[in-house]
Amino acid sequence: WTFRLPGLASRREDIEPNLDYELEQYTARTGLKVTFNKEARRRFVDFAMSDAAAWRANFRDLNGAVTRMATLAPGNRINVETVDEEIARLESAWRDSTPEADESLLASVLGPERTAELDRFDRVQLAEAIRVCRQSKTLSDAGRRLFGVSRTRKKLPNDADRLRKYLGRFGLGWDDLREMPN
Repeated sequence: WTFRLPGLASRREDIEPNLDYELEQYTARTGLKVTFNKEARRRFVDFAMSDAAAWRANFRDLNGAVTRMATLAPGNRINVETVDEEIARLESAWRDSTPEADESLLASVLGPERTAELDRFDRVQLAEAIRVCRQSKTLSDAGRRLFGVSRTRKKLPNDADRLRKYLGRFGLGWDDLREMPN
């Protein structure tokens, strides 16, 4: 049998307890007790649980973020400025998709031959759609994330159907993407 543990982006309820765990681990490694001020913690948790947080590397991203913020924390207290800098760094890292990463992802899903038949434009779009699908709990959730702006202009938005048709153009279905390893 196969067991699939969803990534951190699909398990937002695990973020806050793991934030505390990562701070404890930092203390154990360094001997320095680092804490958040109240506003900084709220800002980081709000961001971490939002759709803006991709968590592409799952807990490695969270661990890295906590380690950086704790290391840079003035007086061992993570403040809003430190959190804002880390949020900007994470958003930049998640936004910067390389053609090589897209190529590798598409080849793992479609195979190298079918990937080679795609236009560059289609490669970028499809790679992002696959990433979002893998981070989403349902087809509807993925559709809302992908069509978040254009859906507001539709009388009856059906994001799941729209995404199903888009994936179908490439011979893919929701279940195909969910069963594949990240």
